[in-house]
Amino acid sequence: MARSNEFPVEPRWRALLEDLGVRPANVLRRARLPEDLLTQADARLGTEEYFRFWAGLEAEIGDPMFPVRLVEAATAEVFLPPLFAALCSPNLIVGAERISRYKRLVAPMALHVEGRRDTLSLTFEWLDATSAPPRSLVAMELAFLVRLARLATREPVRPWKVTAPLPPEPAREYERYFGVPVQRGRAASLVFSREDAERPFLTANESMWNLFEPELRRRLAELDADATVADRVRAVLLESLPSGQASMEEVASRLALSKRTLQRRLGAEGTSYQAQLNQTRESLARHYLAKTELTCTEISFLLGYEEPNSFFRAFHDWTGDTPERVRQAVQ
Repeated sequence: MARSNEFPVEPRWRALLEDLGVRPANVLRRARLPEDLLTQADARLGTEEYFRFWAGLEAEIGDPMFPVRLVEAATAEVFLPPLFAALCSPNLIVGAERISRYKRLVAPMALHVEGRRDTLSLTFEWLDATSAPPRSLVAMELAFLVRLARLATREPVRPWKVTAPLPPEPAREYERYFGVPVQRGRAASLVFSREDAERPFLTANESMWNLFEPELRRRLAELDADATVADRVRAVLLESLPSGQASMEEVASRLALSKRTLQRRLGAEGTSYQAQLNQTRESLARHYLAKTELTCTEISFLLGYEEPNSFFRAFHDWTGDTPERVRQAVQ
């Protein structure tokens, strides 16, 4: 089972990074994370891995104000389902409560919502963290909620108070964005006036919320679902076979795993690296034979074989037949 402190990684991250002019591969490389992370159907990260991802993003961009650029670049086409759900809410109070309920779908954190007679307080708590989050990550989370309030109300909403354990720099630029200085505090938090918290969201849409909520509930229920390493191995093989870089060591490296860990995880799924390699090669061979005019020699090289005879022997082991006869049968 997946660990309870893991959370899914939204594929929309890739589009958002590219909109910012950032190469996702560079970020993942800096973070020592799998190269296929943002293309996996069921990618998950733990808290420390997420911090590494963010630190890699911070280092790649090299702009202390990029958290603000990031939230300003967030649009309906590239951002996350919890944002849609919040925008559908009648006001910031309800929107924050919905984000709180589904926050761990997009980050290893909790959002605590406390309503008082005159204020609405929103406080972040990092789950399972053994180190402090990158300063820019905290800045982004704070800026995101302010951006949400402004986007939904179409008003220049300004929080009463903003705190962070390490206030973001440059301080004057962040004060200009929030409208108040970011004070040093034990936790990252925002305090809004009750008037702003109750200000109507012009984006409110209850019927859209009713459409989103079942999917969000389903995603929460799937957080503990099994992660399939075999699918990830096949995805890497599909990309790496033509270049001949399909050894177990190379595939394990691209998945940010040791060879022994990869073997163990595949074994726990009732399979092996060799079985996945054979399955991928056979599937590709059948595709090339049925859908292309490539010669058998060309196919053998695309499947990572050093010489055609090795391909012919392997194909016979898989199918009990020759590539030529299989091609004739499907034409």
